Amino acid sequence: MLKACLNGGRSRDAHPAVPVTPAELAVDAARCASLGVAAVHVHPRAASGAESLRPKVIADALTAIRAARPGLPVGVSTGAWIEPDPAARVAAVRSWSVLPDFASVNAHEAGAEAVAAALHERGVLVEVGLWTLDAVDAYRSWRVPVGRILVECMAEEVPVAVADAARILAALPSSAPAVPPSSTGVPAGSPSAARARQGAVAPPVLLHAEGPATWAVLAEAVSRGLHTRVGLEDTLLLPDGTPAPGNAALVAAALAAGAR
Repeated sequence: MLKACLNGGRSRDAHPAVPVTPAELAVDAARCASLGVAAVHVHPRAASGAESLRPKVIADALTAIRAARPGLPVGVSTGAWIEPDPAARVAAVRSWSVLPDFASVNAHEAGAEAVAAALHERGVLVEVGLWTLDAVDAYRSWRVPVGRILVECMAEEVPVAVADAARILAALPSSAPAVPPSSTGVPAGSPSAARARQGAVAPPVLLHAEGPATWAVLAEAVSRGLHTRVGLEDTLLLPDGTPAPGNAALVAAALAAGAR
């Protein structure tokens, strides 16, 4: 699938088309969905413009997007830069009145597994973000079900980012971490519990980069048949290096490059 990442941590100082308000996110999400993206990832903002995990902020953004494009899966970030205290991130997830379809959790951040567990308990699909080989190692010890793996290449140099992608992909476990039945809600003696003890099939992988390596890594994802994403969170430029008018133009370029 192709996911649109609409804003990330960027402000309109970085690009005038960055959507910030719920209404702006809704318009951009609907526009990208009409082009063919399968999901959108957003960073909801408080009135001050700062990223926030507060229930009303999350609810306002999700409600607006779902009204504009019913049925479009919507995800959010739980990055530690939004709320540095792991306990506060867990509390925020547990306080959400409107739930996203999925949420990303960076495995290298303090308290990541607890945040993932809180999401899973609430029925939100967990996307684990893996930026490094150390993050892969951290993920191996998780006891929380994960719905999607995000291999995120943060190096700005294209050859380094592509090499990082290959290394992280090669290091991924061939099955999901085994999950004890008590954490999955299935009876201990059931076939489902046995599968949980043995470890499930590995989750699907979404591969992407940020900055100058965005398009090279997107091409790598396409060539490997992996999910990928694009949007103003990751890059402000089209593949030819010219400024992108907005998220729709980036999505159109990704589709033209073979992303689906």
